[in-house]
Amino acid sequence: MKIAPFWIVSILLFAAGTYFAATVENQYYFFAGYTILQATIMATAWNILGGFTGYVNFGSAGFFGLGAYTSVALYTAFEPPLIVMIVAAAVVCGLLGLGTGYLTLRLKGVYFAIATLALAIVLETLMINWDYVGGSTGAYIITPERVLFFPTYIGYLFVLMLVLAIAAVAIARYLNSSRVGRGLAAIRDDETAAECAGVPTLKLKLLSTTVMGALMGVAGAPLPFFVTFVEPVSAFNLLVAVNAIAMPMIGGTASWIGPIIGALLLGSVQEWAKVTISSEWNILIVGVVLVGFITLAPRGIVGLVQALRQKARANGPATA
Repeated sequence: MKIAPFWIVSILLFAAGTYFAATVENQYYFFAGYTILQATIMATAWNILGGFTGYVNFGSAGFFGLGAYTSVALYTAFEPPLIVMIVAAAVVCGLLGLGTGYLTLRLKGVYFAIATLALAIVLETLMINWDYVGGSTGAYIITPERVLFFPTYIGYLFVLMLVLAIAAVAIARYLNSSRVGRGLAAIRDDETAAECAGVPTLKLKLLSTTVMGALMGVAGAPLPFFVTFVEPVSAFNLLVAVNAIAMPMIGGTASWIGPIIGALLLGSVQEWAKVTISSEWNILIVGVVLVGFITLAPRGIVGLVQALRQKARANGPATA
């Protein structure tokens, strides 16, 4: 049976990441790698709704923060394995995405964006007033120093996030190349025409919001074990929503690979700025880079490359 190049690359990345976690002693690389991989999942999740379907979502921080607090609640109650908390966060946030989509997807444009932003604010307010998960003072998480097969816990988190990122990208790739992806693209281009052509628009939009919510929850679930202290302001931080939007816009929203490019580029720049300048510059960096790409390459890096290829093919026969 022939293995697709995507899966070959994924297996190689997993093997390289595992070897990296087992041999490298400088833990900064794991912290930086974890952050970039987390950004990849968030960008991929946002793009499934905002890029493939065309519904701009400002409430991604709400799903991310809810995923983190699902882990905190389960840790406080039972202290189950981290993978159980991640699955639970995916279910909780997926169901919230389904319910929210059913209530808000009849709205369009700025009204839908405002509704999703309001959801994030409501969730943050609920966590601030929920004493069981720490309320406004936050909650501490005690992590083990090591786990089986890994010399450090941060190395384990890095490999786990790598696996989750590969899974998220695989889901986005499948949706983008399947009949579902073609239906989502039809909704993005002209929803009324898609409905007239028999595309089940509501069903596909609900699927999109559910998958987006689940993947955002997956990205947020390991956060308490990464930072060891979680409080609502940081879990529902505006920077989460800004990054989730900016990275696909920079990489390109029409393709599954665009968010990966945007996350690698912008995430790397932010990590560099955090170490060499200050973490307070992150918002400024995102804003400047995003404005630059919107001005010079409104379709992102992927769209720019496609345009250059089309131009080269168009000019090729004429110059021969």
